[in-house]
Amino acid sequence: MKSGIHPDYHPVVFQDASTGKTFLTRSTATSSKTIEWEDGNSYPLLIVDVTADSHPFWTGTQRVMDTAGRVEKFNRRYGKRER
Repeated sequence: MKSGIHPDYHPVVFQDASTGKTFLTRSTATSSKTIEWEDGNSYPLLIVDVTADSHPFWTGTQRVMDTAGRVEKFNRRYGKRER
C-alpha cells in the first residue's frame, strides 16, 4: 500500500444502542468517546442504531410480506386490463 493516501485503520468498539452489546473490530471511524475493553486497553466507542444483535433479519423476528395477497388486492381494486 502507498503511504500517506489511506485513512487511519485502527481498533474501534461498536455498541448497539438498543441491546447494549459491544464488539471490538477495526475501522476508519473515530469518536471522542472511549471505553476500556476486556484486554485493559482503551478504544474509541461508536454507538450504532442497528447491529446483527438487534436487526430483525438476524434475530428471526422479521415479518414476511404476503405478496400474493397484495397482488390480489391490486387486481380487485384496479381490475385486470383487457388487451
